[in-house]
Amino acid sequence: MKKILLSLLINVIVVSVSAQETQMWTENDRKYLLDNLTRSRDNILKETENLTEEQWNFKESPERWSIKQVVEHIAIWELLLQREVSMDLYAGPQPELNKTAKSDSVVLGFITEEKPHISAEYTKPFTFTLPMGLNDGKNNVAWFVKMRNESIEYLKASTEDLRSYYLKPGRGNIHQVYITTFGHTDRHLRQIRKIKQHPDYPKSPSRTLSYNQNSHL
Repeated sequence: MKKILLSLLINVIVVSVSAQETQMWTENDRKYLLDNLTRSRDNILKETENLTEEQWNFKESPERWSIKQVVEHIAIWELLLQREVSMDLYAGPQPELNKTAKSDSVVLGFITEEKPHISAEYTKPFTFTLPMGLNDGKNNVAWFVKMRNESIEYLKASTEDLRSYYLKPGRGNIHQVYITTFGHTDRHLRQIRKIKQHPDYPKSPSRTLSYNQNSHL
């Protein structure tokens, strides 16, 4: 009996060690995602801080998006990519798909390339990623930050091998979904900064010193 128990214990140890050895997602991967998801979130907060209504709604031309619409679009995609992570986890680990997976550099290169991406081309026949611009700009930011913070907290605590979870062949694993997430934010941060550089972009109100006449300076 003791020999049987010892044999079972050895098998458990061997399986456990083997699982650890085949873990594809590393602590460096975790740090990479957390650093970039936090950085891009904070950049959105910085770029949208204290915007006036005129600045939120300014468009370079009638067919272009305003900053308010850009942030709404980022939030929509944040939701869609979170949904993909949920579906990947539900599908369960599929490490066999690692053999044919795209590299991280290919995934990042695509989402951050300078070439324009037409949002509706990825959602045919629907147009739900096109922002309507009806939401308040600050509410769009709050929506985005709420979802981004949930992703950050998930990644801090995750014990899954995020390089082994796929929705289906040809799609990225969860690690790569999060590369797409921060890369998409970076893509549209460029757009926000370009809007701000337009010569007709509304100037921020000048700050003037106000004081009580009875004050002693």
